[in-house]
Amino acid sequence: MLAQAQTYPTKSITLVVPFAAGGPTDVVARALGASMSKTLGQGVVVENKTGAGGTLASGYVAKAAPDGYTFLIHHNGMATAPGLYRKLAFNPLTDFEYVGQVVDVPMTLLARKDLPPKTPQELIAYVKAQGNKLTLAHAGLGAVSQLCGMLFQKMVATDLTTIPYQGTAPALNALLGGQVDILCDQTTQTLQHIKAGSVKLYGVTTHERLKSLPDTPTLDESGLKGFEVKVWHGVYAPKGTPPAVVEKFGNALRAALKDPAIVQRMAELGADIVPEAKQTPEGLRSWLKPEIDKWGALIRSAGQYAD
Repeated sequence: MLAQAQTYPTKSITLVVPFAAGGPTDVVARALGASMSKTLGQGVVVENKTGAGGTLASGYVAKAAPDGYTFLIHHNGMATAPGLYRKLAFNPLTDFEYVGQVVDVPMTLLARKDLPPKTPQELIAYVKAQGNKLTLAHAGLGAVSQLCGMLFQKMVATDLTTIPYQGTAPALNALLGGQVDILCDQTTQTLQHIKAGSVKLYGVTTHERLKSLPDTPTLDESGLKGFEVKVWHGVYAPKGTPPAVVEKFGNALRAALKDPAIVQRMAELGADIVPEAKQTPEGLRSWLKPEIDKWGALIRSAGQYAD
C-alpha cells in the first residue's frame, strides 16, 4: 500500500460529475481538476455522467475499482437521494471513502422582474394570498432549487404550483422569459442576471448577507427564521480505496483550494471555499449524516419521491 501511494498516480484520474458540462458542479470540478493536475503530475479528467438526479454517477463510482483513479464530486444530491429514491444502487454512508468538502454556493430567491411585491415581507404576504396561482420553477427532482422551493413553501405554509425543468439553465430561462413566477437558484447562475436587473431579487438563503450582494437581506432576517439552504460539494472515492491514496488525492485537493487562481475563480462564481476542517474526510463524514436526516424529513413530509 505504501509503495502504491509513493508511485501514485501513474496515469490520469477521472473525476466524475453527475451533471451536464457547463453546469455549476461541472465548473467547480474543472477548475479544481486543472489545479490538482499540477500537484499530482497527472491529468484530472472530468467525466460527465448524467441521469437519475445524480444517482447514476454515484452508483457508477460506488462500483468502480478502488484504485485511486475514479472519484466523484457531488453536491447536496448525495444527501437527498436516500429520501427521494426508495431503491438506490448505493449507500452514501457505507459505499464510499470520503475525501472532503470543497465549496459552498449560496442560493438566491428570485422572481420574474415584473412581479408586484417590492420587499421580502411583501412577497411572503403576496404568496400567501395568491397560493397555487403562482408558479415555482425548479431544476428537476433532487435539485437544490427544488429543495429550496420545498423549504420556502413549508415556511410560508402555502403550496405553489411547481414546474420542474430538466436542469438549471431552462428553469432560469423560463424565469427570465416571464413564463414562471419564482425560482430559488444558486449565485453561480444568478449573479449576472441580478446585476443586469433582468430578475427581481428578494433574498439570500444564508444566515449572513453575501459579500457579493451586501444590500440584499437574508430570508432569515426577513421573517423566515432558520431558513438556510446552500449548495455544498463533497469529493468521494469508491469504498476500499487505500487510505494513503485517498490522503494523497485529498492533499492535492486541499492544495487546489489554496491556489490563488482557484480562490479568485470561486469568488467570481459567488462560491465560498469551506474552512480547512471541512476539507478533510472527517469534515465530509460528519456533515453528510445530519444532511441526510434533515432533507429526508422534509422530503417525506412533502411526499416527494422519485419512484
